[in-house]
Amino acid sequence: MIIANWKCNGSKAMTNTWVNNFLTNYDETKKAFIGIAPPSIYIQRLLETELNKLAEINIGSQDIDISSGARTGAISSDMILDFDCKFSIIGHSERRQLFNETNEEIKQKILKIAKKTITILCVGETREENKNDQTRDILKKQLEVVKDIELNNSLVIAYEPVWAIGTGNTPTPNNINEIHKFIKDVVQSTSYNSEYPMVLYGGSVNQENAKSFFKEEFVDGALIGGASLDGKEFANIINIFNETN
Repeated sequence: MIIANWKCNGSKAMTNTWVNNFLTNYDETKKAFIGIAPPSIYIQRLLETELNKLAEINIGSQDIDISSGARTGAISSDMILDFDCKFSIIGHSERRQLFNETNEEIKQKILKIAKKTITILCVGETREENKNDQTRDILKKQLEVVKDIELNNSLVIAYEPVWAIGTGNTPTPNNINEIHKFIKDVVQSTSYNSEYPMVLYGGSVNQENAKSFFKEEFVDGALIGGASLDGKEFANIINIFNETN
C-alpha cells in the first residue's frame, strides 16, 4: 500500500501535469493499493481524470471532522463516503500540532468511519521524545485511541516520526522495522478483536531510499508527502514497492 498525501498543495494545472507524469511512468505490472489524498477541493477533479480507469487507484481524504452541521469549513465522514473516497487519513502530526487535535477527537473520527472505509491512523514521536528514548511510550499513548474498538482490516497505521517529516532525516530501516513490529503488537493487544494491522512508514520517503524501507519485514508500504507532489517520482516509488514485494 502506497499513499500520497498532497497536504495543502495543488492547482488545476498541477493536477493535470501530475496525472500525465504519473501515467507515463507508472508500471502496471503489479496492482498494489495506491491511494492519493489531495486537498478536498481537488477530489472530484482527480476522480474525473484518466486515473479513474485504473482499479488500483483510490482517491481519499486528508482528514474528516468529528461531526457535521454548523461547523463551517469542516468535511464530514458522510461527505467523503458520498464522493466514494476509499480512505481517510486521521491524526496526522500536523493536525495534532497545528490544530491541537487530541486523542479523544482522533478516536471520535475513527469511530465515524471504522468499517466504512479504510482509516489511516498516523502516529509518531518528536525529535526530543526520540532523543529521550520515549518513542515507544509516545506511540503506545497515541495508539490508545483504538482501545476496545472492534476493528477489521480497514485500519492501517502510518508511523511518521515527526522529526523525519520533510527534513530528509530518517530512522534506519532496521529501527523502522522494529518500531513497526511494536506498533502491530500494541494494536493487536489493545483492540477489541486483536486486529493485527498493516503499518506504513512516512517521513522523507523518496525514490532513492524507498527500497531500503520496503525490504523490511514489517513495513507494509509508505505514506508519502513531499515526494508525492511529483507524479513521476510517486510512480517510481510505487514501481520500487511492487518490485520489492
